[in-house]
Amino acid sequence: MQHDTLNDAMGVIKNAERVGKGECELRPSSKLIGRVLKVMQESGYIKQFELIEDGRNRMFKVALSGHINNCGVIRPRYAVKAADLEKYEARYLPAQDFGVLILTTTKGVVTHMDAKKGGVGGRLLAFVY
Repeated sequence: MQHDTLNDAMGVIKNAERVGKGECELRPSSKLIGRVLKVMQESGYIKQFELIEDGRNRMFKVALSGHINNCGVIRPRYAVKAADLEKYEARYLPAQDFGVLILTTTKGVVTHMDAKKGGVGGRLLAFVY
């Protein structure tokens, strides 16, 4: 039984990267997973992704670029202010300016760097490096 689809999706991506696969399939799909994949694509961690609908089922097919060392979901989803993002960077990322934190804000799903520039806070969703 699946409780957290984003966690399952990040686990599939991490395992596919570790064994050296070029692509993976994420199912079930959701809007949140699609938005997180878009942020990962803009940051250069995946090449591309597409939503495939075959009647009842929907899934994402993700082309991997081989740049992911680790990725995961942050639980519980902490509410953070823009000023407090550095504390969570130190906790979840291995070095400064290495990797991204993905968070959901009033401006949408963005990286921690975009949230700092915009001066907005939100809830932490995931990390990728």
